[in-house]
Order: sequence, then C-alpha cells, then structure tokens
Amino acid sequence: MRLTTLRTPAGPRVGVLDGEVIRLLEPGLDLARVIEGGAEALGDVARRARACDAVPVEQASFGPLLTPPSVRDFLTYERHLAELAGAVPDEWYDEPLFYFSNPAAITAPYDDVRIPPRVEQFDYELEVAAVVGRAGSDLTPRQAADHILGYTIFNDWSARDLQVREFKFPMGPSKSKDSAITLGPWLVTADELAEHVVDGQLALATQVDVNGVRAGGDVTSNMSWTFADLVAYASRGTVVRPGDVLGSGTCGTGCLAEIRRTRPDTAPGWLREGDVVRIEVEQLGFIENRLVAGPTAVEIPAGRRRVRVEG
Repeated sequence: MRLTTLRTPAGPRVGVLDGEVIRLLEPGLDLARVIEGGAEALGDVARRARACDAVPVEQASFGPLLTPPSVRDFLTYERHLAELAGAVPDEWYDEPLFYFSNPAAITAPYDDVRIPPRVEQFDYELEVAAVVGRAGSDLTPRQAADHILGYTIFNDWSARDLQVREFKFPMGPSKSKDSAITLGPWLVTADELAEHVVDGQLALATQVDVNGVRAGGDVTSNMSWTFADLVAYASRGTVVRPGDVLGSGTCGTGCLAEIRRTRPDTAPGWLREGDVVRIEVEQLGFIENRLVAGPTAVEIPAGRRRVRVEG
C-alpha cells in the first residue's frame, strides 16, 4: 500500500494510491492516527479506500506527509563519510550515529523550500527513511524489522555555513538542520518492497537532479547498517513510537558538500533562489522542491560574558 496526505477543501486527508488515482479517506483522519492504529487500522484503510472518492494523481495537491513524534537522522553511508572527512575512523563502525532533527520542519514533497536566514551555503541531502509502525523498546534487529511500517524519501536540507560554526562545539547540529525536511510523496509499506530486500538490506536506486542535471545517486544497499539495525539501535534504552522517522543519512554523492569537496572544478554552486532539486528513489517516487528566498533574520543579542579569563 502507498499512503499519502493530500490538501483538500475539507483540510488534510489521508490518501491511498489506487492505480492512476488516489482514494481519499474521510476528513479528520490523519496519517499519524492511521499509523498508531497498527495493522488493524491499515487493513481497515485498505478495505474502505476502495469505496472512497478518487482524485487523479496528476491533479492531487500533496501536503506534508505526517508530523512524526520524532525524527532521527543517521550516518550510514561509508562512502559519504570517507569523501567528506577524508577517512573513516574505526570507531565509526561500532554503532550507527544519529542526531535528532525537527519534527515541525516537515515540508510537502512539491512545495517551495525557503532558504534559512543568513545562509549562503544551502544544501540538499539525498536519503531514504524508515517509518516505525508500532512501539518497541530494546529491540533486536530481527524484532525491529517487524516494527518498520514502511519507507519514504527524505531530503535533509542543510545550511553548511551554519553547520561549520555549530560543529566547533560539543552539541551537534542545531539551526543548520532546523529549517526543512522534505518527506514523501508516499509512505510505501514494507510488504510492497519485499522483493527489493537482499540479504536483509533494502536495495533501491536513488538519484538527485539539480535544475534538471543529474548531480548524484547511489543504492540503499550501500548502507553499512540495515534499517532494522537502525530501529533496534534507536530503541536501545528507550522507546521508538509509531510514526517515528529514521533517516538513512546521506548516500554517496548525495549532497553538494561532498561533490564540492571531491569535484571542485565541476560541482554545482550552493543552492540559490530559483534552483529546483528533484530526488527520485526506485519504488518510492520522487520529490521536487524549488528554492525561494527566506525571511529576514530575527536579531538575537550576543551572549553575556560571565567568566573572566586571566592572562
């Protein structure tokens, strides 16, 4: 099943892809509620959708896919790290790293994306995400596989100039990763992708184009961990919840920061107003966003010095 959220005169409505049309469920039911309902709710949606109103796909107005309880973004592609850092530390292979991102930043798959204030080095990041279908804690990877409802495209928009400053301090990213996350257009249930799993690893081809020119791409089987591994690690000592989104991290050649480091003479410039970024993933569809000018920065006073350094 391929689920989505559409904008309609009656407000956001859950949609189910049915051939060339999208079947609309009743108003007031959002995708988060469907996910929370588990397998029973999904089965009920599949049955009811056959009798629901239909909208042709080409006429559909896609809204933000869902507002997840949490967004974790991992770093699982060895090549990406090697190209950015020059080498992969042995410690990196011990456990999959992630940071928490902003659930309120979810952007619709075809909406404009605003460049954040005071950002001159704006970037896309080509990723795939797993969406958790039911709660679990301290899961093994084998158990975690059954907690994955499905998958969607994930673009982790990044402000590289802000990121450089933030990484000087032991806090991880903040405003550099706070402005937008594009998900969608579909949440594709795991059973739809069963034939694309090889030795436990989801294997989907990915591609990103900037202004109609291919900029990079990879295959998800190049991840150093499986999505089940990521869910299991996320659940260690805590709880993953229905609707939680877990991004794979950027694939090889999946962002401008990597391309500009490895191919400085031919790489595109940082994203600017009017640029169009299209990400396509086998079986998951495509998302496409145009960059527009962002708001003027709200001024924040400088911090007060409370410590006098002698010497």
